[in-house]
Formats: sequence, structure tokens, C-alpha cells
Amino acid sequence: MAEPQTGPITEEKPGFIGRFSLTASILVVNILPLALLSGGLFYLDTYRTQLIDERFKLARIEAQITAEALAGASKERQEALLVQIGLEQGMRMRMFDAEGLLWADSFALAEPAFEFEDISDDEWDQQLARWLDDAISAIVRAQAVPNYVEPEAQTADAFPELVDAREQGLSQVRLYHWRDGSPVITAAAPVGLNGATLLTVRNAVDITESVRTARTALIVAVLAVLFASALLSLYLARTIVSPLQLLASAAQKVRQGRERDVEVPRLPERNDEIGQLARSVSDMTSALRQRIDAVDSFAADVAHEIKNPLASLRSAVESLPKVKDADLRRELEQIATHDVRRIDRLVSEISDASRIDSEMSRATLERIDLSDLVRAIIGNRTNRTISRDQRHNQRIELDTRGFSAMVLGVGARLERVVENLLDNAASFSPPQATIEVMIDNDGECVTLTVCDFGPGIPEDSREKVFTRFHSIRPDAEDFGNHSGLGLAIARTIAEAHDGTLIAKERPDGAMGACLQLQLPADV
Repeated sequence: MAEPQTGPITEEKPGFIGRFSLTASILVVNILPLALLSGGLFYLDTYRTQLIDERFKLARIEAQITAEALAGASKERQEALLVQIGLEQGMRMRMFDAEGLLWADSFALAEPAFEFEDISDDEWDQQLARWLDDAISAIVRAQAVPNYVEPEAQTADAFPELVDAREQGLSQVRLYHWRDGSPVITAAAPVGLNGATLLTVRNAVDITESVRTARTALIVAVLAVLFASALLSLYLARTIVSPLQLLASAAQKVRQGRERDVEVPRLPERNDEIGQLARSVSDMTSALRQRIDAVDSFAADVAHEIKNPLASLRSAVESLPKVKDADLRRELEQIATHDVRRIDRLVSEISDASRIDSEMSRATLERIDLSDLVRAIIGNRTNRTISRDQRHNQRIELDTRGFSAMVLGVGARLERVVENLLDNAASFSPPQATIEVMIDNDGECVTLTVCDFGPGIPEDSREKVFTRFHSIRPDAEDFGNHSGLGLAIARTIAEAHDGTLIAKERPDGAMGACLQLQLPADV
């Protein structure tokens, strides 16, 4: 049996997610990983940069190799090479002489190898793709790239890369953007030693198409998964939030004092934590109702039990001034004294009974040997009478049967149970009779049985003896010497230890009664 919580319960502070509704939290938790996955869109920009870098290297190499092939060749051969290489590589190739004048253009010598796309009649999907390109470039803070504009004057001085190549004598590569967002890569290289230069222009549409295709596939996949995740999240939230809202509403009504009109749903079809919570809340509400009923009944019983001695005391006190006979006054004083003691005993027993639940909820359970506890109690009662009026002289026989009788409990409270059981047996046992006490252990429960040789308890009254203020005493017992709370208190203590206390007949068939206490064994 687990020990009750003895320290204060610390309230755990809610995390960031705990500050929002459960539905929003579920959506955030499920969609956040997918949002991170959509970061792959930005990775595609890195992929695009890598492709352009590779094309940069290729353009430089192509320009240098072509320039070497053109150097020293005849004009006809040069024109043929410009057309051939331009068509094969999908480039526009132009040569400028030492004065910077254009004297050969592959697009003029043959059919153009490519055409720049006219964006004036683009469909919405192409416009969206360009917008997405610009948005991602802005987010990743990509370096600005100038737009490609074909100079009106076809001279070497109109192209910055040709100017640098002529001045430095080294090949030059530049990156531009066409209006549709596709990269335009130009390369300039000196041709021979006579000051001629070569200019190549390639519109790398395939890079843009490759990146946009991958990006579109990723976007479609992310949107599809996001949609499915949102639906599943909403379904999950509904299966969680709806029953929680029902439970919260029921708990609110119970808190407002309308628990009689509230039926807390138990959700028997659910075997998950929500179902367990629903059944726990329902059981808690039922226990609360029972506790309220018990408090109401207890209060009514207390009022009834105290009114009787108060009425007797009031009658005696009011009669005293009117009575002149000394013997009668002495008798009235004895009645008043008896009633005062009875009220005092009732108040003490009632106070003790009302504190048991709260004390047990805060108590720390300890390992207790029930045999040693009973043996000590019997030893303290040796050589004195057991009953309250000290006219009986019963003998107590203890049989532990050699079993271990270790239980978890509160020693003072279990001692109270044993004392009440022995007092009850002594009250109903005839003088010189034997009270039999037996302790047994079946491995799961430790059983304490106290049997007497009194008149016994009828079967239909065996539960009534545990009712508060139920007191049917032998004729020899003076009226008012018992509150009727002894066995009720004993059962309350037993149940607080996860045990039971019942009344039954003697196992040997003889006249008398047995009270049996069972507690979980501590092995």
C-alpha cells in the first residue's frame, strides 16, 4: 500500500505550449515539423547558387577554349566555329576586332540558338514562380544581380566584361538576370594577340526550370502533408478537447453546488487516459456526494444525540431551585453531573470521529507488527477489569499462530481500533468469560478477529452496529456510558488503511459475536 502524500503539492508552472488552448497546441506541435521541412525551399536557393557556380566555371573554360580555337583561324573558319559552337552549346557568340567593333555574330550568321522569353503574356503560375523567386531571394538576402540589357551600340566598350578582358588580357565572367528571372551568364576572353575579343552569352533557363520544378514538387508535398496534418490534428484535438470540455463543465457545476443535477460522463467506450480521467472525476464526484450526505447525516445525528442529555440537564437544573428535599436535590445533582459527563464524552467522541479522515490523509504510514501491538494492549489491561464499570473480570486469550503480522499504518489509530474492539467484546461478555483474539496472515491480508461469548449480533443488524450513534447495550451497562461511535470510528480507521471491519458469527457455532479486522499485509 502506498504512503499518503505528506508534503504540499507543488503546482507545476505551465510551459510555453501550456499557455494556449489544447487545440492550438496540438496544431502547433504537429505543423511545426512540417514548417521546418518547408525550409527546404530555402535550401533550393543554395542548390541554385551551386549550379550557377558550376556554370560560371564552364563558361570561363568554354570562352578560353573557343578563343584559342579562333586564334589564327581564317575569317571563314572563325565564322563557322562561332555558328557551330553557338548552336551546339546554346549560346550567342560574338567577336570584336582590335578597335572594339563587332565583325561576327552567331545569331546573324545562322539561326539563333535561343530566344529570351517574353514575359508580357505569362500565365499566373509563371508569375507566381517569379514572385516566389524574389521572395526567397529577399528572405535569404541574396546578392543583387543586375538585369541583362542588350546594348544598342554593338561595340566592345558597351560590355563591361569585354572592357575588363581587353584591359587585363584575362577572361571575364558576369552574371545577369533576364526579366523572367532566369540567369544570363556572359564570358569574355581575348582572342590571340591582335586585340580581338570573344563574347559568349548563355541564357541558363534549365537552372531556373530545375530549381522551380524541385521547389514546386516540394511545395505541393508540404501543402498536402500540412493539410493532412491539420485534419488529423483537428480530429485528435476534437477527440481530446470535447470530452475535456464536458468534464470541465461538469466539474464547474459541481463546484457551484449543483452536483445533484450533474451527471459526470464516465466515457466507458474509451480506454485511454481521457477515459480514465472521466471515470476518476465521476468517482470523485460520487465520493463527494457521499461525503456531503455523510456530513449532513452526521450533523443531524450529532444534534439529536446532544439534545437528549441537554434536555435532561436542563430539566434537572431548572428543577433544582424548586426542590427543598435534600435527597431529591442530591439526586438531581447526580443527574446533572451524569449528563455533563455524557455530553463531554459525546463531544470528545464526535471531535475524534470528525478528525479521522483529515488526519489519515496527512499521516505517514509506518511498518507495524500487529501482533506486538495487540500483545502490548492486552498487557496494559492485565490485572484490571476490561469493562468501563469495572465489575467484569474477563480473561483475554491471544493466538498469533506464529505468523508475521506486518502492516503499514498509523500506530495510534490502529491501537484505537483494537481498544474499541476489546471494549465492545468486554461490554457484551458475561463476567469471568474469555475474550478470544486471533491473528492470521494469508500472504495478502493480516486478519485480527476478536470473539466474545455474549448474546451475539443478529444477521440483519451486523451492519447497523457500525452506524454512528447506534448503541444497543446490555442491561448491566449504565445508560449514557457509551456514545455509539466506537465501532463506527474503528471502521473508519480500518477503511482509511485500505482495510475492512465486519461483524460475523463465531466460527465454532457457540453463542457470541466476532469482529474481524482485515488489513493489507506488508511483505
